[in-house]
Amino acid sequence: MICDRKIFANVIDPEETRVAIVEGGRLNEIFVERMWDRQRSGEIYKARVDSVIPGMNAAFLNLGEGRNAFLYLEDARGTEVRQNLDLLVQVTKTARKGKGARVTTRISLPGRFLVLVPGGHETGVSRRVSEEQRERLRGYARAIRPDGFGIIVRTAAEGVDQDILEEDLENLLHIWDGISRMAREQDAPCLLYQDLGLVGRILRDEPFGAVDEIIVDSEEEYRNVLAFLERFPSNGSTPEVNLHRGNIPILEFYGIEKDLESALERKVWLGSGAYLVIDQTEALTVIDVNTGKFTGDGDPRSTILRTNLESAREVARQLRLRALGGIVVVDFIDMEDEEDQRELLDTLRELFRNDRSRARVFGVTPLGLVELTRKRARSDIRASFTRGCPFCGGTGGVPREESIAMSLKRFIRKVVLSGRPEALLIELHPTVASFVADSFLPLWEEEFGTRLFLRQVPDSSWDKYRLETQGSLKQVEHRIDLLEKRVAGSVVHRTDPS
Repeated sequence: MICDRKIFANVIDPEETRVAIVEGGRLNEIFVERMWDRQRSGEIYKARVDSVIPGMNAAFLNLGEGRNAFLYLEDARGTEVRQNLDLLVQVTKTARKGKGARVTTRISLPGRFLVLVPGGHETGVSRRVSEEQRERLRGYARAIRPDGFGIIVRTAAEGVDQDILEEDLENLLHIWDGISRMAREQDAPCLLYQDLGLVGRILRDEPFGAVDEIIVDSEEEYRNVLAFLERFPSNGSTPEVNLHRGNIPILEFYGIEKDLESALERKVWLGSGAYLVIDQTEALTVIDVNTGKFTGDGDPRSTILRTNLESAREVARQLRLRALGGIVVVDFIDMEDEEDQRELLDTLRELFRNDRSRARVFGVTPLGLVELTRKRARSDIRASFTRGCPFCGGTGGVPREESIAMSLKRFIRKVVLSGRPEALLIELHPTVASFVADSFLPLWEEEFGTRLFLRQVPDSSWDKYRLETQGSLKQVEHRIDLLEKRVAGSVVHRTDPS
């Protein structure tokens, strides 16, 4: 049988765990967790309030061991938040891009079938549960909900009986008792509770009936997965569990590494020849749709609609794959027909209906842009696998070689006028060094009456340079000899003395 939905768990390296979800042979989601991650969503802390900022209606909290967090006062359950107050909080958004974690005092503990809300009173059912199951499950939840707690029935509970829900509830209450006891005994700030590891969380949150196969590359994790499935039997088909063996890493063997590399690219090609351009900013994500090589069947309206519908499917996939959240603006190809616009919006809403992160499609703006929001639950894929460019600082551009050359010339003039040295040795990026040597070096030597030497430094910043030494020609050449002996392959640009 050809599996439509598979989970691949790369857990053999303790430094990093990666879990890939593949649908129809295409990478749909990737999750990454590293041993040095500072905070994880779901962790519960006994925190201390460092400061309250009335103008922001928020407080900064100390979580311990250099960890800090941000709390909106509206998320504090009506508690009067003040400096040095101890609070029980839970991480809702992990720290990212220099921002501390976001926390709330509204604690929730997820189980396989239920979410327990200490201090709550609600009885809810997941919006993804079918209508025919909703009332039955709501009735079970009302019957078993203990005083002083809220209960939310999860999607995975569809089809289960009340006794299974009661077992899950008992386990969650036991966990909460342990957290409460530690909160009484431990001094703030301190960590009280960590959620399951990455593989465990995904298995807990993923409906088993929607998964055909789980493949792991660790014997220990293989046994853990089997034990988990035995503890929480599926209401539908139970996924097949296999252990990956061999010398080729699991994600490389199944072609997922290449898909992951593609997920970091700005341009995404579609099967029709159209393409998306995805740009992330601090405030929002912008996606542009282009027809590209797709010419359609001669009917412009039909071509545009087909391209937009294909793009909508890929937009939904890319947002899940890249873990993009917050405000998203999509510039689809302009459609003047309102019926076509409605079809596009309805398609988008249906595509996001089963997204694990809540998404809302708002409609088409007067400028023809589609606005939507998606809950940001974890770091996006770019933040997980890339860092800011050391050359451009994240702007996507660097100074031209000509601009750097003129800045360097002004620097040389200042040095020469300050001391009238006979020679200068300057270190800079290899590409820039070659450009200056080829374009300006003899001219500048004639203009300043000074011998100039340019030494290539491979790890130098693109637009930075430094004066390594200055003095007599003999002194500078001696210094160059020492550097060439010390650093194998050292390249120094110089003019022909003849």
